[in-house]
Amino acid sequence: MATQNQLFEGYTDFIATRGVKEYRETIPVWINADDVVLEIGCEWGTTTTLIAPHCQKVIGTDISPKCIERAKEKHPELHFEVLDGFDVRAALDLGEPFSKIYIDMSGISGYNSLLDTIALLTSYATVLRPEAIIVKSSALKRFAGHCNPWRSPPKESHTVPNRS
Repeated sequence: MATQNQLFEGYTDFIATRGVKEYRETIPVWINADDVVLEIGCEWGTTTTLIAPHCQKVIGTDISPKCIERAKEKHPELHFEVLDGFDVRAALDLGEPFSKIYIDMSGISGYNSLLDTIALLTSYATVLRPEAIIVKSSALKRFAGHCNPWRSPPKESHTVPNRS
């Protein structure tokens, strides 16, 4: 059984954002010309179009066939697919070496869905192993802001006091 350190060491950074403004502000910071990006929850493709000039390739996905149809009509130069974001296997079947993943969790961003969000991030990190996952989730950002990783204090050398 893998420990926490073994599971995530060296693989994926998680970036939690709140609102569309923060979500989109990450694009020039996290995306570079060599990246292949998967966007989950692209709706009509607005953020996908903002990602596209910064990377090698982007695929925008949404669970709604109507949203994908509209995205394809508005942005025929980009690649869009119908995809249930919780179906990690279907994302794997897209056949791309995704280096970054953008996930818009607006539809399930309530505090009660925090465990679902964490499970989803863990699934994508484990299966696709991107360098980073940028997620728009107010609940996750709020939760992460209250987390402090514990670090054991450095071991002090124990010396025997001089008793002379």
